[in-house]
Amino acid sequence: MICVSSCDQQKDQDVAEQSKKPDDTREGQSEISTVPCEPKEEGAPPVVSNNPQKKSFCNPSEENRKKCQKETEKLLRRLHLQDQHRQMLSSENFVKIGQPMKQTNEIFEKDLVCAFLQKLMMLDYRARYIPVQEENSQDFPVSESSVTDDDDLDALFTSTSDLDQSKEHHVHPMDVQMAVFHCSDSLLKQKIITKLSQCQYALPLLVPDPASTNIECPLWTFRQITKTWKISTIKANSTTITMKSMPIYKAETPVVSFFRLGSMSLSKSQLMNAMINDRHNTFFHRNCPGSTKSRHLMDGVAEIAWYCPAGKPNDFFNDCIAFCNLHGDSLAIVEQREILTEMSSVIVVLVPTLEKSQGSSAVISMLYKSSKPLIILSADNECGAVQMKPQKYKLGLKERSQSDVSEELKKIIRSILSGPHTSFQLETMAKVSGVKVDEDAKDCLNGKLLAIELVKMIERMDIAKIKDTFLPCQGQLWHEWCKINKELHHLKGHIEKEKGQKSNKLMELRQKQCDMSNSQLMMLFIKSLKGLQPNDREYFLKWTQILIDALSTDDLSSILQNYDETWSEVLVLKRKHDKSAQLKDKQTKLEQLSKKLQSATFGLEHMFREMGQIYEAHKSLKKQSLGHQTEWSKYPELAADLMIKGHPMELMDGDAGHVPLIWISSLLQEVIKKLGDQRVFVLSVLGIQSSGKSTMLNAMFGLQFAVSAGRCTKGAYMQLVELSEEIKKDYKFEYILVVDTEGLRALELAGNASLHRDNELATFVVGLGNMTLINIFGENPAEMQDVLQIVVQAFMRMKKVKLSPSCVFVHQNVTDIGAAEKNMDGKRRLQEKLDKMAQLAAKEEVCDVECFSDVIAFDVQKDVKYFAQLWEGSPPMAPPNPGYSESVQELKTIILSKASRSKGITLSHFNTKVQDLWNALMNEHFVFSFKNTQEIAVYRKLEVQYGNWTWALRSEMLIIENQLYPKIEKGQLDKVELSYLSKEMSKRYKEITQAIVAYFEDDKDKEMLVQWRGRFENKIEEFHEELVRGVKRKLDEVIHQNNARKKLDNKKTEFENKLFQKSKELAHQLKCIAGDEEDLKAQFTTVWGHWVKELTSDTKPIQDLNLKEDQLLVLLDLGVEYGLIDESINSMKYKCLSETGNYFGYITQRKYQKLCDETQQPQEKKKEADKDKGKQTKSFMAYFQEWIGMAPTTQQHVGEHKSKNPFEYEEQERIRSFIKNVEKECLEAMKSKPIATRGYSATYLQELAKTIKQKVNEFESGRTFTFKKEFTVDLSLYVFYRAESWLLHSHKLYKENNDVLTYLDNKKSEYYNIFRSFCKGSSSAVVFGEMICKNLKVSAVEAVSNKTAVDIAGEMRCSLPAFSENRLNLEKHVLASLAEKENFNNFITYIRNPRKQVEAFIKEEVKKYMFTAQKGKAQTILKKNTEDITRLISQALFDATEKLKKKKGDIETWVKEFSSKLEPNLTLDTISCQNFTDINNFDFLKEEIEKGLKLIIKEMSSLSLNKVNDCRQKPEQILIDQLCNCCWERCPFCAAVCTNTLKDHSPGKHSVPFHRPSGIEGWHVRGKVDLVIDFCTTLVASDRGFYPDSDSEVAVPYKQYPTAGEKYASWSITADASMLAYWKWFVYHFQTDLEDYYELKFQGRGEIPQEWKQFSKKDATESLNEMCSL
Repeated sequence: MICVSSCDQQKDQDVAEQSKKPDDTREGQSEISTVPCEPKEEGAPPVVSNNPQKKSFCNPSEENRKKCQKETEKLLRRLHLQDQHRQMLSSENFVKIGQPMKQTNEIFEKDLVCAFLQKLMMLDYRARYIPVQEENSQDFPVSESSVTDDDDLDALFTSTSDLDQSKEHHVHPMDVQMAVFHCSDSLLKQKIITKLSQCQYALPLLVPDPASTNIECPLWTFRQITKTWKISTIKANSTTITMKSMPIYKAETPVVSFFRLGSMSLSKSQLMNAMINDRHNTFFHRNCPGSTKSRHLMDGVAEIAWYCPAGKPNDFFNDCIAFCNLHGDSLAIVEQREILTEMSSVIVVLVPTLEKSQGSSAVISMLYKSSKPLIILSADNECGAVQMKPQKYKLGLKERSQSDVSEELKKIIRSILSGPHTSFQLETMAKVSGVKVDEDAKDCLNGKLLAIELVKMIERMDIAKIKDTFLPCQGQLWHEWCKINKELHHLKGHIEKEKGQKSNKLMELRQKQCDMSNSQLMMLFIKSLKGLQPNDREYFLKWTQILIDALSTDDLSSILQNYDETWSEVLVLKRKHDKSAQLKDKQTKLEQLSKKLQSATFGLEHMFREMGQIYEAHKSLKKQSLGHQTEWSKYPELAADLMIKGHPMELMDGDAGHVPLIWISSLLQEVIKKLGDQRVFVLSVLGIQSSGKSTMLNAMFGLQFAVSAGRCTKGAYMQLVELSEEIKKDYKFEYILVVDTEGLRALELAGNASLHRDNELATFVVGLGNMTLINIFGENPAEMQDVLQIVVQAFMRMKKVKLSPSCVFVHQNVTDIGAAEKNMDGKRRLQEKLDKMAQLAAKEEVCDVECFSDVIAFDVQKDVKYFAQLWEGSPPMAPPNPGYSESVQELKTIILSKASRSKGITLSHFNTKVQDLWNALMNEHFVFSFKNTQEIAVYRKLEVQYGNWTWALRSEMLIIENQLYPKIEKGQLDKVELSYLSKEMSKRYKEITQAIVAYFEDDKDKEMLVQWRGRFENKIEEFHEELVRGVKRKLDEVIHQNNARKKLDNKKTEFENKLFQKSKELAHQLKCIAGDEEDLKAQFTTVWGHWVKELTSDTKPIQDLNLKEDQLLVLLDLGVEYGLIDESINSMKYKCLSETGNYFGYITQRKYQKLCDETQQPQEKKKEADKDKGKQTKSFMAYFQEWIGMAPTTQQHVGEHKSKNPFEYEEQERIRSFIKNVEKECLEAMKSKPIATRGYSATYLQELAKTIKQKVNEFESGRTFTFKKEFTVDLSLYVFYRAESWLLHSHKLYKENNDVLTYLDNKKSEYYNIFRSFCKGSSSAVVFGEMICKNLKVSAVEAVSNKTAVDIAGEMRCSLPAFSENRLNLEKHVLASLAEKENFNNFITYIRNPRKQVEAFIKEEVKKYMFTAQKGKAQTILKKNTEDITRLISQALFDATEKLKKKKGDIETWVKEFSSKLEPNLTLDTISCQNFTDINNFDFLKEEIEKGLKLIIKEMSSLSLNKVNDCRQKPEQILIDQLCNCCWERCPFCAAVCTNTLKDHSPGKHSVPFHRPSGIEGWHVRGKVDLVIDFCTTLVASDRGFYPDSDSEVAVPYKQYPTAGEKYASWSITADASMLAYWKWFVYHFQTDLEDYYELKFQGRGEIPQEWKQFSKKDATESLNEMCSL
């Protein structure tokens, strides 16, 4: 609300400055300006008039005029409406939510304007009677006279006015009203006058400008006022009631004008009130609360009010009559009196006395002589009513009661108006000479002219045909689209074909909408919206609605009356339990009237709806704007501007019962662009039709929801209400988004359709709201129960999908809200009803609930508000009940109090919530269908963060591992404790845990994130612990390997010493041939052979493996024929055994049991199933014969439609699963063998073969088939093949660790170099330097390679799109890569073994990155690491040498020092120094090593990336470990892999957006070769069912799939109408390959729909992006 009072702070200064400012007058505006808190510039002129020739309405004298002006200025200052910034009170700030209204006894004068407006907007007619608390004043004035007895008496007899001359009277209530009126812009004036009319107050018709003699008629302010009345006529002893409802400016009514000539003690206004409503002060009079002697702005104002009959016998008048009241002495107010005289049907004049000598005699004489009916009321006359001549009456007032006078007056007026009389229409005021009309202002006129041009197109048309003609997109086409769209969620039969047909139909309808989207009306409407400035646009929209309403008034009144009469007749017949044809006819008529009413209801909302449909149609067809010809893409922006300005926007189309998701999404996105992604508190309202929901919201927040009769809210509307700056600090959101809805239990709908619509609406609205107001009207228990049942069920659904709105029950129209005991009893009964409804709803929603508070946090004491009835008396003349306004204010305070504890939601979240809720409601089972898109987006973002956190830990652990591994490998460390590893990781782990805490506490979505915080913190802790344990296991394995070769290690020192000495001796012998390299090498080779033979005389060499030969022998031992083994080995088909499409070729049917192609149930049961296929008690196989069989593959003729030897799909999958289980078990058994430490034995393969044979026999038992020998052979070879790489690697380790010959062979080149150096006469230092350099090179290359591998993996994980996010993102890129290559075998690998294909993709990406795409970057990383390690070596060499110079020491000390300086980044092999004790010149040694180091640097600078890829830490394996440590569960329907980044993410359900047709997995129709093409995401929205297991007796509807068991319940499969084009493209593109692979056909029910054939590879890959963005 506006808070004018804050302007008080600079009052004195601004008044002083006011006179210094230049005049800035503007025609058509009031000369009074105001200072609102957040004003709108209006350019108001100053108070001083520059036109003295015109008469002032106060007094013609200049002196009085100036006095009036000063009084006016003083009044405005007192009300804080002085002209500070030349701005006007604006309607824009009018709906801002400010501080709650103060209690009446706390209102000070400075807050008077604010309080007046707040109360008026809440329809509290006491806005006129606000008592003002005087600041710093005593309760009563105290006389200042002396305290003597005589003086006391003198003071007593002194008049009070003498005592109180200095005291200023409080502001007259009508001065407050008129000051606010003068200081408001035109749009706000209209709102004020509309609210005054609703409060049944008189409205200003002629208003003198306070600063000039101009008389203004605020015709614009009347334009939104509609009056409804009933006329009763008696004909032939029967009374006919005719209802009329029309804009008041169009109503032609008689006018009765009242003038006062001279001064009188009797109140004219009070007398008029008795004529209109004797219980309400329509006109303010001197006896009203707050009235004072002084008023400054009312004299000369003519007010008008209408009497509207209710069609009852006690009506004062039979038809609508206008009453005009000219305030002040009419003798002095000539212009207004003459204007009113001209327009009046009857004139009533009040005079103090009827004498010719009086000043009033001339006026009375003129009126008496005119043709206008005249009634003269004389204050000094006691006579009754006397007709002086026709239509001229005289009536005395002296010593007569007001009631008597008013009754006589009514009688006379009725008599006059029963005959011929003139009528008046407000619109004619625009033609009255001497009256300035506010509608002539430029902004208003611009809007009016454009609106007239628009409405001219439709003004002569049948109102019911306007929408069909000019708004075709929202009519039949849109309704048909909605109907088909809903049918997509209830498919049966050939689902994909039916879905394709319906999808095509939807596109056709959209095309038709596009074709019809260029109606002249809409083009002009949108052109006007775009071309006008914001202020002009407001006028244009208001004028458009005003003119449209005027067109439909008569038609709507007629239809509504007819509807009311017919409905009453239907109720009478129902009460009589009459089921005759008459009732049916009346109900048919009612339905027709309902449709007619729907057609005739036409307003701005329909034009905005048309905009939405035009936009949706073009957007759906992806039509692009071509230059400026097509402007549909700008429509959301236009609507967003209006929504931000406070216009309600349609959220759900009430006529179609559908939410236009594309339009709403784009509209909200535009709002976000303009405002930012602001937080809003969503307040929704639910209740029975016509229970006053919109009225309550309008009163509470000053909104614009339509509330007039016949204009009940249809669907749902949303309106933004901004918080004022002064209270924003107390809330965590910027706006309240109010959602108003149509009533539940609408009369237009009936039966199940109504119940379904109500449940749908309630669930939608409750789900959207942070708080929902449940509006209960009256005290009818049956109606209340219906509403409560719907509401409770909606709240229960929210609980099940983890949404937690709050609610407040508003009990309207309660007869006695003051009785505390009755309220307590009412609350108790409400609580009981809610608990009962909760229990009933719990049964339907399958939920364990005992009471309503189990469903939602609810306190019956605080969350139930009782409202008084809206009207104080009987409409249409009853004013709103002040108790209702108080209730509205209290409810608003409650709402704001509760809202202050909420953070609301962002507009983007609200947008996704709308989409999610509506998409879920399209399916019957909301809970199973609901997909919280915002939650999914937040979770996916969290998954990315989780990946970053785990990578940070993993990369740190890899560094630690790279430091420890070489030390262990080189025998320098023989134990690693978990505590040591944890300590090394502690710093990074602490950083990560702090980052996690910061993320969960500081992220903008922290309220949503909190549900996963505990789970992810535990996961990170588990990951850290597993990482530490995993590295310890790896390092322990190296230690174990070291221990296994101790025997060899013990010999190493002896060997090395002997070899060194022998090399040295040989060198001395052969110095003569030192220059001949070839001779040296030949001599050394000869001698080396003798040395090796001598050193290994007692050692047996370890032989290489011949696994092929061993495998053949093992299988022969099992009795398998050689030819069979050889055939299998040569065909190599065993290598893909687990991915084979059809296992039928491996089986033989048992003779005693024959497969049946229709059912495995007994014949009697089969017949019963066939007899009633529709029932859910069909056998599993019979069901799938009809629908979708977990069906067999076959090797029969694939061209046949019927399969002769069906082999169940389920059996196929069991065999596949059996193969994988055998493989896993055998590999685990093999890996438990100590091959790396003790060596290989062929018995290990024999054990495997025997295990495999045993497993095959066990699997065959109890089955209808046996396996052929080929299967056992292929399975054995498959397991051998899978174990081969591990066996070879383990044997290699064993050989390296235990074979002396291998060790010596590796040492040959090293000792040749020593030998050669000595031959050349090198010193020990030179030889030792060469040895150090060789050692350094090996260690440096290893360190650089491992570090580079980690760095490349880290760089790829950060920069490569496929690796930088979550598991879902990786899956998307894998699928895109498969599509790009179009390799069917790769697809099959992905389908059968997704992890294998994902790992292959990672390897391929690493290879591409390192050797092609980013080779330069990879080489840069390698180069940097090389430079780092060489820098480290140089520095260590320098430091070690310098230290020994100072400390003195031997070669051993130098080596230790040098090694320590290299750690932890580099670890040297242990070097024996006993042969080099003669070295003491370490500078020389340093120089020699530096020479060698230069060669090492040169070689390492050209180090190949292949070396990196061959090192221990491979980039691909690092990334596989990081990216594949996730969930690999598969969908129970289509076997798509869960894409959750967490391996164990319970209690979160498995999910994947890439579901696919079941036929890709080999599913086909039972007993046939027809592959299945249905998506499970379509099936879960269909009306089909399935059997969870092969032995199930009862089918489960797909829509309730989670009830089918844990493997189904653990999955979240939301209906997406199989929008993913990817798999459709795949099926069509690889149709032949799939058919050959499975030996089945896409035919019959599995025929590929025509639409699938239109998808390109580009469409396929783009659809992946669309699915990931959902």
